[in-house]
Amino acid sequence: MRLFNPWAMGQDQTKQQIEKGLHLYQSNQTEKALRVWMRVLEKSADPAGRFRVLGCLITAHAEMGRYKDMLKFAVVQIDTARELEDPDFLTESYLNLARSNEKLCEFQKTISYCKTCLNMQGTTVSMQLNGQVSLSMGNAFLGLSIFQKALECFEKALRYAHNNDDKMLECRVCCSLGNFYTQIKDYEKALFFPCKAAELVNDYGKGWSLKYRAMSQYHMAVAYRKLGRLADAMDCCEESMKIALQHGDRPLQALCLLCFADIHRSRRDVQTAFPRYDSSMSIMTEIGNRLGLIQVLLGVTKCWMIQKELDKALESIEKAQELAEGLGNKLGLLKLHCLCEKIYRTKEQQRELRDHVVKFHECVEEMELYCGMCGESIGEKNNQLQALPCSHFFHLKCLQTNGTRGCPNCRRLSVKPGYV
Repeated sequence: MRLFNPWAMGQDQTKQQIEKGLHLYQSNQTEKALRVWMRVLEKSADPAGRFRVLGCLITAHAEMGRYKDMLKFAVVQIDTARELEDPDFLTESYLNLARSNEKLCEFQKTISYCKTCLNMQGTTVSMQLNGQVSLSMGNAFLGLSIFQKALECFEKALRYAHNNDDKMLECRVCCSLGNFYTQIKDYEKALFFPCKAAELVNDYGKGWSLKYRAMSQYHMAVAYRKLGRLADAMDCCEESMKIALQHGDRPLQALCLLCFADIHRSRRDVQTAFPRYDSSMSIMTEIGNRLGLIQVLLGVTKCWMIQKELDKALESIEKAQELAEGLGNKLGLLKLHCLCEKIYRTKEQQRELRDHVVKFHECVEEMELYCGMCGESIGEKNNQLQALPCSHFFHLKCLQTNGTRGCPNCRRLSVKPGYV
């Protein structure tokens, strides 16, 4: 016979305490909310309530940049889902495990857990999570610079968002597509998609978290800077940073500091850029954003090159290269080889120069960063691109000239361009 525990929370009390925590969290009383939820986790006798409170803790720790704690709670949530023997709970818990690994830049693990989610036979609830699973998988493929698979996942996520009328998911996918097109240097699309996300926030986001507005403004800032519209970039970045500071969003604060530094570097104001790179690097090191650290070190390298401090630039490159190789971030390695090529050309060190030219072209081949119609590279300069339904992408001008009867890369027939 099971003994009655007078201190255990029942189903109703568990629900009330979770709601109390959510109210505190939405009022920016994060630490108080965490204490309430941790008490529920310790005291509740309701497995479904424990599962839900673990979801709250995972989301809160993600937004604060406490990714290792996020992962810890995701692992506990999987055990709770197994106890409940519910496929929907299990799918959600594996999605949270995938997201935790995505935040920690463990991209291969992210992809593996996402595939586990997609292979589960759940109900309609699980099917509705497939869009979020596809988004997380796309972000992981983008982290590994596997561009076609990333775009394929983003298209699937966008399709799920449209089919389920999920505006929040559509907003997040648009921000990821902005990041995608920034990386392959179609800056018109890099701006279009976060602008679309901002429209969604304005039209549908009355009850949404402000993080959606902040996220879209940040990605707009990045695109504006790439287009040379530095005043617009600064305005968007300032708005994003304001929200990030209000909500204690450390990951977004780090990204905004990086963007501020890049804007100042674009203005050749290196002395103002350096301390912002340092602040961004400090937060990214603290939260474990190794992909972000590569971007910071690339910016620092370019600052040293502006100042003609080439040996210091090479020191930053060495640190970034170690990170990029560890993550499998091929685009980061390509950019580093490109910078080394410029440095060794200036230093007139021919052997090192040739070595990095060869490695640069190997990266281009490995990532298939060239147009299958004209053979010219993609991602070397700003160019309008267009994807086909197979998610291979080409120069827009080449598709307009040659038509879209079939993809030269995979020979799949294509009647019209894809979603993105």
